[in-house]
Amino acid sequence: MPLSKPQPRKHLHTRQIQCRGYEREDGLWDIEGEIVDTKTYSFDNVDRGGVAAGEAVHHMVVRLSLDDDLVVRKAEGVTKAAPYAICGDITGDLKTLEGASITPGWRKEVIKRLGGVKGCTHITDLLVGPMAVTAHQTMATARQKRQALGADGGPPRQLNSCHAYAQGSAVVKRLWPDFYQET
Repeated sequence: MPLSKPQPRKHLHTRQIQCRGYEREDGLWDIEGEIVDTKTYSFDNVDRGGVAAGEAVHHMVVRLSLDDDLVVRKAEGVTKAAPYAICGDITGDLKTLEGASITPGWRKEVIKRLGGVKGCTHITDLLVGPMAVTAHQTMATARQKRQALGADGGPPRQLNSCHAYAQGSAVVKRLWPDFYQET
């Protein structure tokens, strides 16, 4: 069912967020996020000499390189457009995310390391929401396949870790028949 017909209105602002996930040849993962804000009208801006309608007010790009455990191995970003000349100075601080993991507590950790005057609100929002979800969506299936068998082709790491993965369960029989054993 579509949204109801809107009241008469005027379009003023657009925020576009795009995230992409990549599996790297070296076994790591790259998650890239981009945020672009535009206005439908021009306005004065001292640092930029004005911002034209349709020109990016904010344009930031972030890349997180992750391992299979969702630990940030490298974090980098660039501010391509911002309302103030000093906005881009903070992107180097993204390196403080290295060693953090996109697991429960990620949002709190990002805020601790990059919140308030330590970071950029737009980049922080990109990191804690869309990029975190993109990381999980990108890596889910491939991570499961990679982690299902040990590095040496041995039993899956999950084997006997819970009731569903008990060596004699129907789940193990279906997923990893070579490791199934009747109990």
